[in-house]
Amino acid sequence: MRKLFIAGNWKLNKTIPEALELVNGLRREVGDVEEVDIAVCPVAVCLAEVADATGDSNIKVGAQNIYWEDTGAFTGEVSAPIIKEAGAVYVILGHSERRQFFGDTNETVNKKIKAALKHDLLPIVCIGESLEEREAGKTIAVIQKQCEGSFAGLTVEEMEKITIAYEPIWAIGTGKTATSAQAQEVHAFIRGWLKKAFGADLANDVRIQYGGSVKAENTVELLSQPDIDGALVGGASLKVDSFAGIIKNAVGIKK
Repeated sequence: MRKLFIAGNWKLNKTIPEALELVNGLRREVGDVEEVDIAVCPVAVCLAEVADATGDSNIKVGAQNIYWEDTGAFTGEVSAPIIKEAGAVYVILGHSERRQFFGDTNETVNKKIKAALKHDLLPIVCIGESLEEREAGKTIAVIQKQCEGSFAGLTVEEMEKITIAYEPIWAIGTGKTATSAQAQEVHAFIRGWLKKAFGADLANDVRIQYGGSVKAENTVELLSQPDIDGALVGGASLKVDSFAGIIKNAVGIKK
């Protein structure tokens, strides 16, 4: 069985006091939820204080990106050992905004995955197609290329530590959501690709989140699909009520 995993990507939002207010509110609402894995991913300067604030709750902390080198002359970057020491358990890698605005490629995402795994961090690896690619019928080809490049050279044991997040770019922050059938189709393809690349056992174990305008109202329909194992939530993770609502609606859905 795959335990559902709901993660909040706060992106470039929340000062330290605002981040603490949010995580303390989440602790009150869902800090004792054990049926679903929960993570929040604040900006890097908030990591340590948010991690401290989670206390002994079920809420874990992730970072939004890392560089693939541990140290060096890389101004403005943050490394795996630094976020690990700050309290991060997870790290989001290859988000479409990183790919679109900051030059992330399948090859650099692959390097970042290996750096994260080296320091016992759990990567949440994002893949997804643009609206133009979907309308041109290229969705599956794009997803396959991203999987092949991002996960190149990884072992089954390393893949077991990875969560994949399918995020159709056209549904991120737009209010548009892939239908449950559209999302399931791509999730099923990803799981089939994993089976061919790493074997049936691994394919059955890896969690594949959906991301793209997820909210409490569509949580149950999306997460009830057989190959959707959680959500990577953007805007709705910035408020206690909306993020807690998604988590509460996920409780009881079995994989």
